[in-house]
Amino acid sequence: MCLAVPGRITKITGDQADIDFGGTMKTANVSMVEAKIGDWAVVHAGFVIELMDEEEAQDTLKLWNDFLDSGEADIQKPE
Repeated sequence: MCLAVPGRITKITGDQADIDFGGTMKTANVSMVEAKIGDWAVVHAGFVIELMDEEEAQDTLKLWNDFLDSGEADIQKPE
């Protein structure tokens, strides 16, 4: 299963973009999309595969944070 968390593009140099995932910075290739600084991006395997608007990104981040806060994300070892 792949879980995609949106990040905001802060810098683009050629085909590479710096993306801020809530304070964690990663670099990804933007050659598959028409990205600009400030866009929200979904990254898979080092490539931006989708851009989303601010509202969709915030909704996705809220769902993700609600899930993490619920405790359902806790990994339990089998007995």
